[in-house]
Amino acid sequence: MGISKLKIMCEQNYFQKSLSNFTLEAASGGAIRHLADLGLSAKQISEKLTFPTPFEVVKKILWQRLVDSGVVLLEEPGSGEQCGKPVYTVDHGKFGKTSFRMITPERKIAEKVNWREPADFSIWKARGGRVEELAGLLAEKCKVNGEKEAYVSCCFGVGSGSIGGNTAKSIPKGSGENVEVSVQSYDTVLEVLNGRQREYISGLLWEPQVCYHRLDLRMREIIVKLYTEGLYHGNCYFLNLKERIEI
Repeated sequence: MGISKLKIMCEQNYFQKSLSNFTLEAASGGAIRHLADLGLSAKQISEKLTFPTPFEVVKKILWQRLVDSGVVLLEEPGSGEQCGKPVYTVDHGKFGKTSFRMITPERKIAEKVNWREPADFSIWKARGGRVEELAGLLAEKCKVNGEKEAYVSCCFGVGSGSIGGNTAKSIPKGSGENVEVSVQSYDTVLEVLNGRQREYISGLLWEPQVCYHRLDLRMREIIVKLYTEGLYHGNCYFLNLKERIEI
């Protein structure tokens, strides 16, 4: 095959891929982001779409939306790092005219926080970190702090592919820094979750580093379940209170 013919084929493939991506974005992108804002899982979103959209595309757009809207942070909360970048969405005008619009992420964690550990959690840890008390303590903290400003560290993308058990591993924390964490087998983690929880976690394209998910009710239930099974060790952050707890 001649070089010129190979070049033409590559250009055609690139064009077809770009056209396909544009079609999927135009047909399903807005709907996926809207449903993501409602808290639906990738599977639930996929089932509601009217235009046939590959599941991997749904997962990709969903993950990007969670990052762009501040539901998921890729830098440690309160680290002083800028989180979130402007993204572009496709708009279709009244007469079919297509245009691109820049969306500024809803949340950027730019202020550096000097964390402290709250007294109630210090007492909880001193009493042995009782499982039955954890859910109530986290719920109360989120109520006082505000749920949108509370996060929990997650290593779901780090444990993928590991054989099992607890292994200490140095992984990216963000900003080029590494942190020693206890990494669990991804399959082991999924096994202890209920169907709804498993569906949500497995439908996200977790980065191979520590990520930080908003500590909403669903994530509180997931973290408490994993803690109960001895499968979670990480941090919860309450930005308004400037409190960080290790569990």
